[in-house]
Amino acid sequence: MKQSMKGLLAALLFSIGSVSSALAQEVAPININSADTELLDELPGIGPSRAEAIIEERDANGEFENADDLTRVSGIGPATVDRMRDQITFGN
Repeated sequence: MKQSMKGLLAALLFSIGSVSSALAQEVAPININSADTELLDELPGIGPSRAEAIIEERDANGEFENADDLTRVSGIGPATVDRMRDQITFGN
């Protein structure tokens, strides 16, 4: 019984360490105005078709100035924008 508890505790501590290491890794924000479809596809709520729609909107109507401008893209609403707001940038 003690051995199995020690094993369970060790597994739990390892899992917590792995999660905290993953959370500690800083990911560079994605520039909406220069990213290709593959990069845009990494954003939460954005798949390949929405990534392409972002690029089409950007090409047709100019660069996005802020996160809320992304609602110009069909299928992207305020909730989607809020999920990715801290993962995007607009600078050159």
